[in-house]
Order: sequence, then structure tokens, then C-alpha cells
Amino acid sequence: MAKAVRFDRYGGIEVLYLADVEIPHPPPGEVLVAVRAAAVNPGEAAIRQGYLDDRWPTAFPCGEGTDLAGVVTEVGEGVTGFAVGDEVLGWSDRRSSHAEYVLVPEDHLAVKPEGLSWPVAGALDVAGTTAYAAVRAVAARPGETVAVSAAAGGVGSIVVQLLAMAGASVIGIASEANHGWLSSVGATPVSYGPGLADRIRAAAPSGVDAFIDTFGEEYVHLAVELGVAPDRIETIIAFEAAAAVGAKAEGSAAAASAEILAELAGLAASGRLEVPITATYPLDQVREAYVELEQRHTRGKIVLIP
Repeated sequence: MAKAVRFDRYGGIEVLYLADVEIPHPPPGEVLVAVRAAAVNPGEAAIRQGYLDDRWPTAFPCGEGTDLAGVVTEVGEGVTGFAVGDEVLGWSDRRSSHAEYVLVPEDHLAVKPEGLSWPVAGALDVAGTTAYAAVRAVAARPGETVAVSAAAGGVGSIVVQLLAMAGASVIGIASEANHGWLSSVGATPVSYGPGLADRIRAAAPSGVDAFIDTFGEEYVHLAVELGVAPDRIETIIAFEAAAAVGAKAEGSAAAASAEILAELAGLAASGRLEVPITATYPLDQVREAYVELEQRHTRGKIVLIP
């Protein structure tokens, strides 16, 4: 038997609990991974609270978790890309990675580079592929100016670095506590709050070419106010606002591939991409991990270590 996070109804963190579950055997085309790290994500909190039931309905009892990194312990029939003992990172579409063991299709996994830590490997998929899709959606070109909301958050912190790699001039909207880090990765930090539009105009006197929102609908409307063309506004969270103004709303699904994940893992292992890890928690402290996550003021990622 093994431990896995479960919830039986929509609600706050109080509905989360650890269940004893049987360790499964992988069916054809899948592998069994002993999880070493698995990040928590805002979308998972929203699903658990019932906010996304119209988009992704839940059957109870429900597991939880998408990101994962770990060691292959068993392979199913027909698996050729991985063997027992391989260190991997990847994702689950079954809300199941917040557990000691998880079944994963072979094509949802990439080899973990030797120099990549377990927490970073287990935090890379959702934030990394979402950031990758967002940057691709606005098609940032060298010399253009791109503003990013929640620029030090789990997704935003990767977005600003990918934009800088693309040669864009990045304006990172974040609290003053995160300004030093944003400057260190090549972004121009700007504080959020009243007067934000004027501060962005001062930081970008030639105008803002594109805007990536990783926080909420107010930033979609801010981008319109700044004169950004709707097809160069991207949000990962404010779907209704995006539809209202004609903006884009790409997410991790738009970049969900083992090849893209391997590319991001290589960048992180080489030191070209920093994935800040705010905190790690053991699996039995999953509630505490989500308390910290839902404050929405963390830099980088929060990770469970089973």
C-alpha cells in the first residue's frame, strides 16, 4: 500500500486527506513512478474548490496533482523509452501525482537531467509549459517590450526569463520584495497597485508591444488600456476577460509535450533557467502547502516531497 492525496467533496483545504491505496501495476504503454517531488498549482486549488467544475468536472473521490518527478519502478508492456531505475519528470492528466506512486503514460515523461534537483524537476511541467505557451502566444520579437503580471510567481518567473532569452525587454509587475530577483534575471521591475498604468508608461516610453497576465482579469483590461493589440494579450487565468476583449488564453495544454518539457529541463539543468522553489512540504502536510500557495504572494513554486 502507498499514500495518496484525496478529497471527497469540493471545499477548502479541510477536504484534503491522505488515503491508503494499492500500488498499481502499469498497463501497456505506461510506467509506474515512485514520486520524489510534485508541485502544487493554483489550478489544482481551483478544481478542489469547485470553481472549474464547468470546465473540468470532478468525480469523487478525487486524487490531485499534475507535476511529477521520480524514479521508474516498473514498466508496462510495449514501453521502450524507459527502464526500471530511470530518473524522470513529467505530468499526469489524471489528478494523481500527489502520491507516493503514480502511473504515467510513456509519452508524458522526459529523462531528468543529472544536474537537475528533484524539487525543480517536480515543479517544472505545469509552470514551465504554461510559460512556454504564453510566450509563444504573444510571439515576442527581439527589441519588443512585454509586460508580465505576477512576474515573480510560479509561471511569471519562468515567463520573464523565456522572454529575456527571446531578446524582449521585459517589465515585471510584482511586489517590491521581488524587485531584486526580477532585476537579476533581466527584467525591469514595477510595483503593482494604484498608478500602475502610469508606472508602466514611464518604464516603457515607446509603449508596450505585448502583455502576459498570470494573475487575473484586471491585468487583461490594463493591457487594453495601455493600447496593446488584443491578439498580443495573453492570460493564463482570466478566460472570461480574454473572451470579452479578444485576447488569447493559452495554457499548459497548448505546450504539453515531452519534447518541450525536456527542452525546459535542459535549460534549468544548465543554469540558463532559474526555477525558484519557495518551500517544500512532506506529503502529509499537503494542507499547509496549499495554505501558503493560496496566499498568492509566493516567489516561484511550492513542492510536495513524498
